Amino acid sequence: MTPAAEISAAGASHTASPRPWDLDAIRRDFPILDQRVNGVPLAYLDNAATAQKPAAVIDAIGRFYRHDNANVHRAVHALAERATTAYEAARERVRGWINARSASEVIFLRGTTEAINLLAHSLGEGWSAADRVVLTQMEHHANIVPWQLLRERTGIEIAVLPVTEAGELDIQALPELLDRPTRLLALTHVSNVLGTINPIADIVRIAHAHDVPVLVDGAQALAHQRVDVQALDCDFYCLSGHKMFGPTGIGALYGKAEQLAALPPWQGGGEMIRRVTFERVRYAQPPQRFEAGTQDFAGAIGLAAAIDYLDTLDRDALAHHEQDLLTYATERLDAIPGLRLIGRAAHKAPLLSFLVEGVHAHDMGTLLDRKGVAVRTGHHCAMPLMDFYGVPATTRASLAFYNTRDEIDRLADAIDYARGVLA
Repeated sequence: MTPAAEISAAGASHTASPRPWDLDAIRRDFPILDQRVNGVPLAYLDNAATAQKPAAVIDAIGRFYRHDNANVHRAVHALAERATTAYEAARERVRGWINARSASEVIFLRGTTEAINLLAHSLGEGWSAADRVVLTQMEHHANIVPWQLLRERTGIEIAVLPVTEAGELDIQALPELLDRPTRLLALTHVSNVLGTINPIADIVRIAHAHDVPVLVDGAQALAHQRVDVQALDCDFYCLSGHKMFGPTGIGALYGKAEQLAALPPWQGGGEMIRRVTFERVRYAQPPQRFEAGTQDFAGAIGLAAAIDYLDTLDRDALAHHEQDLLTYATERLDAIPGLRLIGRAAHKAPLLSFLVEGVHAHDMGTLLDRKGVAVRTGHHCAMPLMDFYGVPATTRASLAFYNTRDEIDRLADAIDYARGVLA
């Protein structure tokens, strides 16, 4: 079966019963986990930066390049037709995964960052100093800087919904922020620093009661939970494939059909037009209007393969395992003298940001790596949140369903080792 046929047939795979939960077997699905770093087994705890890829994804991309590689929408020869079929089947796969109403509401892009930049450009066309956007204090730079660039061009106002010390949004302050005419509320579903899972459906209801559309940065959410954009009722939702065990360089923007239909294109070139003369241009309908040039069609096929893989997993067992890891990791780290956890929201994804007294986050990351423990250090592209907590950087351990309690023990032991080295 060719990759195109595989993806076409995969659309119904989510209806099959998931395989029994077997953590050892799941870990074997990810080739990179079976290696040693600095002479010890790898403990990969940097999943919020990028998740590892199962062999099913790696193989799907390789099969496509070996058998079906051709540009999509461009020719009538057999390879091009198979590639186009696979690419559009991947769009339908994403549609089903997030429960969009139509595949035309799914735009393939490089990822969440590009999706937000698209909206800041196209949605913001014609805005002025009389317009405002509301963000939150826990946003990634990808959901701050594009709006600042728009502010530099148009003079728009940016207002900010604050967070509490526990790392939760101050939802009570939202209605007052939205009482003034507001063009958009843009916020993250899951914080990449705190792990906080925001109550998106409740927030959308508040915003819509004020006639404010909502953009959700879903980069950190889809690796850990199902997302139903119709149930959330958000106007836009962004995702990045590499965060959800798919390839790098591919992601998607969901937009309600009526919202996308009203947006002008943000890039010009092939595929996004219906008719071009030197006097005028007529643009294609969404999603093609926003997919100028050659898209990462192999990446889209890899993303569909990642969704197929996730659909083989027992999602209830996955959620239980990740919450067990989070609880266990929180207990282990809380027991370490001088360690401060940043963010203690009631509803969290399996992610822990921390500081250790007397140890800079960057030094901590280097010393953990000596023990084969891969974490992220720095401001995590969230400098305003670092300023709120009064810290320059943190160490972040972000977990996935293939992680183990043993790896948490190795993290805690490596932190103790680092404290000893720098004491």
